[in-house]
Formats: sequence, C-alpha cells, structure tokens
Amino acid sequence: MVAVSEAPVVVVNEVDPPLAVRERLEAFGVEVLAEAMNRRVQVRNGGLYLRGLIEHGTRKSLEPLVERLGEDADYQSMQQFLADSPWDPAVVVRATAERVAPEVDVQAWVLDDTGFPKDGKDSPGVKRQYSGTLGKTGNCQVGVSVHAVGSQGTVPLGWALYLPEEWCADEKRRKKAKIPEDVVFKTKPELAAELVERAAGWEIAKAPILGDCAYGKNTELRERLGDAELEYVLSVSEEVSVFAAETVFEVPAPRQAGKGRQKTRPRPDREPEQIGELINRLGPAQFKTVTFRDGPDGKRMRSRFCFLRVRAAHEWEKRSTPSREEWLIVEWPKGKDQPSDYWLSNLPATTKPERLARLARLRWKIELDYKQLKGELGLDHYEGRSWLGWYHHTALVTAVHGFLTLERQHPNHQRPA
Repeated sequence: MVAVSEAPVVVVNEVDPPLAVRERLEAFGVEVLAEAMNRRVQVRNGGLYLRGLIEHGTRKSLEPLVERLGEDADYQSMQQFLADSPWDPAVVVRATAERVAPEVDVQAWVLDDTGFPKDGKDSPGVKRQYSGTLGKTGNCQVGVSVHAVGSQGTVPLGWALYLPEEWCADEKRRKKAKIPEDVVFKTKPELAAELVERAAGWEIAKAPILGDCAYGKNTELRERLGDAELEYVLSVSEEVSVFAAETVFEVPAPRQAGKGRQKTRPRPDREPEQIGELINRLGPAQFKTVTFRDGPDGKRMRSRFCFLRVRAAHEWEKRSTPSREEWLIVEWPKGKDQPSDYWLSNLPATTKPERLARLARLRWKIELDYKQLKGELGLDHYEGRSWLGWYHHTALVTAVHGFLTLERQHPNHQRPA
C-alpha cells in the first residue's frame, strides 16, 4: 500500500493536468452515485460535494466546502441534499466498494471504530466516552467501520454511528437529531457484525476479518462470523479461557435408575484455562521464528509465534456440542519478557504459519485509512446535527477516497512517495 503523507494524495504532472482529474472525478461520481440518487439535482450536488472534498482546504464541512466551489454550488440546496435528501448512503458505499475492491488485491477486512470530537450535546450519539482518536475520554461521536485492505490500497465497506443507550431512550434528542424510530441500541460488535454481513452479500472478494481486542473478546461476534462461514483473525486478551487441544469431550456414562437426571451433553476431561496460563504451562519451547511480510513497504519481518489448536470455553456448560476448534496465535518477540499479543482464528487447520502471522499483524493498515479519511478528506468535519447527514457525509467521503485509490494506479500519475 502507498504510504499516506500530509501532502495532497493526487500528484499530477503536465501529461495529466488537474482538468483531466476533475473530468475523471465527475465520471466516477456519476458511476457510484447514480443508483442511489434518482434525481438529477441529487447527482449534481453529490458530484459537487465530491469535488469539494478533493480540493484544497483545511476544513471539509459544508460551509467552507460550498465557498470553495463558488457559483457552482448553492448552499441551501447542498444542505438539504446532505442532511435530509432521501438517498441511501449504503448504496453509494456498495457501488464504490464494488468498483474499487477488485483493483486493490483484497487480503483482509478490518473492523474498527473511531472518534469524531464534538462540541455541544446535540450531534446524534455524542457524549463523553472513550475515543482511541483522542486517547482518552472526551465529548465525541463514535463511528464503527469495516474496511477491505489489500496490497494496492484500501476501501471502506461500511459505516455505523454508535448510539449510546441514553440517546436511545431520549425521545426529545432523537427527534431533534432526526433519528429513525427503528434505530435501537446495539453494541459496537453488533454494529460491526451487521456491516460485515451486509458487505458479504456484495460483489467483492471476501477475506479474513481482523479486529482488535474490543471485537475479538466478544464471543457472540466470533460465533456470528463463524456461523456465517466468514473467516476471522481477532485479537483477544490473555484472560480469555480456552480448552487446550488435548482436551477430550465425552458424554458421561449412563447413571443407574433413580440416581437423578441423565447428562447427555459432552463433558471435558479437564477445566478450561486462561490463555496466559496455557502459554505459561507450555513454555517458550512452543514458539518458533516466522518470517512474513509486514509494514507499509511490505518488507519481510521476523518474530516468534506459537500456533495452537484450542476451543473457546465461553459458557461451555450450556452447549450441546463442544465449540469449534480454532487457532490460538501468540506472538512473543525476541528479547521480551512475555508474549505481546494473542489472537483467535477460525482459518482452516491447514493454514500455513506465515499466513496466520501476516494476517494477525495486518490490522495496522486501518490507521493509514483513517489518516487519509480524516486528515485529507474531512471524515470527521461534518458539523450537522442530522443522523442521516452523518451517513451521507461518510458515504461521500468513502466515494472520493475510492476515487483517489484508483487515481494512484493511473499510469500517467506521479505516485506519492
């Protein structure tokens, strides 16, 4: 993937002047907007919004964006288009993904969430909550997202605005922010699962799903992905309990008459143990050096890993059958006193260690995505107080991000360093 810098993403030369870039942007806009927008004024305003996002300017909120567009844009029309116009943002995201994903050599889908710092209390979902963007608790919205990442770039596959429980129960605030009645409280992993399931029905390549510990520790999410036959490599903590590979599950022998209810569920021959305890019991001898490609330039990296087959132990007493066998991946870098990271994965038992290690470490690409989406395209600059407006803005930012991804591959362009 091309590293993201603070400079503008598209670098043009004399062979490919800015006018040609604008013409290609207009054509791309019609391509990805037309299915969602059935009125000519919507497509026109959408195209203008894309142009406003790509042009120079530190703020990408509506007022300065329209000002940069000059006489081409009408503020009232653009405001109505963004905040209230009834076009489906998910259709724009899908059209962009189906156009861009085949060009980036998709290797994984990444789940994550990011903060949108806000002043006041009227923006939908805003409250004092922890934000990784801020690195602390602050007044912000939180958006959940899924991104396809590949060797030639990335493309967002969906956005969901997290609505805290207190917002869900506040009818006055909901009405003011125009939050639909059917929107109910859902956890971030639930929102992420819905985004993944929706994208899985699109005409794009499926790939293993990656996510940090906030998603990986959620047993329901892992089971939901597994039931949907979607592969994952999800980060977990050392406190997660598992059954080691040598555990045997057997149905207890029949009891004699009058000795109580017969147990029919398989029982393990040992207690589950936390991942950290399992690794301490097995010791460093289980770890081996693995070479894999990682980092922005795809250079070859080396680190020590162990790969074990385990079964998750969450609520095992209630199961009619043992949980699926899956990979436990643990990294213990040379020179460190203890392991640094842990993952659970449902990739096939035949998966090579190099692929498991690379996928486990691939999630860093999401940070480059957020850097471009926010730092260059104004993902977090939406200042409106409309629920639909937030989704419209993120969809249009996704579209222009997709356009720029394709532009990097244009043979007449100088590529950013």
